[in-house]
Amino acid sequence: MYGKIGILLLAACAALPAQAKVDSTQAARLGQDLTPLGAERAGNAAGTIPPWTGGVAAPAGYEPGMHHPDPFAGDSVLYRVDRNNLGEYGDQLPEGMKALLERYPDYHLRVFPTRRSAAVPQRIYDATRFNAVSAELIANGNGIQGAAAGIPFPIPQSGIEVIWNHILHYKGDQSHMINNQAVVIGGRANYIKRDRHVYYVYNREGMTYGDLDNTVLYYKYRVTAPAKLSGTALVVQDPIDQVLTTRKAWRYSPDDRRVRRLPSLAYDSLQPDTSGLATADVVDSFNGAPDRYDWELLGKREMLMPYNSYAVHQKGIAYDTIVQPRTLNPDLLRYELHRVWVVEATLRKGFSHLYDKRRFYIDEDSWAILAVDLYDEKGQLIGLQESHPISYYDVPMFNSTLETLYHLKDGNYFVDGLDNNEPMYDFDVKLGPRDFSPQALRRGN
Repeated sequence: MYGKIGILLLAACAALPAQAKVDSTQAARLGQDLTPLGAERAGNAAGTIPPWTGGVAAPAGYEPGMHHPDPFAGDSVLYRVDRNNLGEYGDQLPEGMKALLERYPDYHLRVFPTRRSAAVPQRIYDATRFNAVSAELIANGNGIQGAAAGIPFPIPQSGIEVIWNHILHYKGDQSHMINNQAVVIGGRANYIKRDRHVYYVYNREGMTYGDLDNTVLYYKYRVTAPAKLSGTALVVQDPIDQVLTTRKAWRYSPDDRRVRRLPSLAYDSLQPDTSGLATADVVDSFNGAPDRYDWELLGKREMLMPYNSYAVHQKGIAYDTIVQPRTLNPDLLRYELHRVWVVEATLRKGFSHLYDKRRFYIDEDSWAILAVDLYDEKGQLIGLQESHPISYYDVPMFNSTLETLYHLKDGNYFVDGLDNNEPMYDFDVKLGPRDFSPQALRRGN
């Protein structure tokens, strides 16, 4: 299943000791043979993955507030993958993608040269180096200590450490964005526009572990379209250890102008306004408490992943051009060969969840999850998640511009992040924790 490269990587990872922080000799590799975030700096032996040289810089003429121009617009397609050549490329694809290609004859992947464009501010690199020798898992893996700002486990030795790296990877200090989500049922898309604000606590400049107070971020949104949902709003206060402190969420309803505490917005509780297509923990590919799963690190693989998705991000593209009846428009998507960590999550006995098993593919350069295979309690493949990332030059940071969740049984799917016809993200918006209280939610409506 994994091929010769995958088997060697699996064996190497299996040999690693089961501990969290590493010694100073290992940490000294960061910025040397490893990148400052822990990826392999060198390219692969075949030359199909290049070395990491610091990430991509903003193209000439770019100014904050613009939809980010494609620095690789001149790249040509290397080859195309579809159902007719799955035998040649199947080992480099998630199982869910293979199922999607087999189901839809016209669907395909355009594969481009690999561009290792991920970059973050220097202070995140510095914090990551500190975390490498100080971060530890606590509370049976449900929390961490000794880390702030940077990646907690840049030289990971377990699946749970890799997932924490994703949960805490850098996404900016704060942001204001207006974008749309699409619920596609029976081939028909319905759109919801949301005005969103996020205030990140963990990654803030000068943050220390002692200052975190068990907090990752604060989040809120207000629906602005369609008219029947306009004014509906939500605010979330997200802790690090969500077993110790439950995530708090409040929802405002314009019908009765009341703010109500939601009993649960975690695990497989359904996200509001998604027609039952998306659970709470699929936001950002995975979020929240990891306690319902056993996490196994399967090693690294070279795989075809969505990457540098600038073409689908560009200003002015009609949403119906992107969101097609069964899939996103494949002629707007870009795939590249990248090394990814593979982590398999298996539901623990005594717990329930819509997804009994999940296989995550996590980018070595950014620690962002790029794809997820989803399985039910019978072991049947039922879903595929994908994250289509770009580098946001003005921060800088590497994160999704679109996220999708395909339901492989009924052909319906969910899309989040459509912003082509909205103002671009504001990463300098003035926000603070007081803006994310239930009282603030009421004041904002």
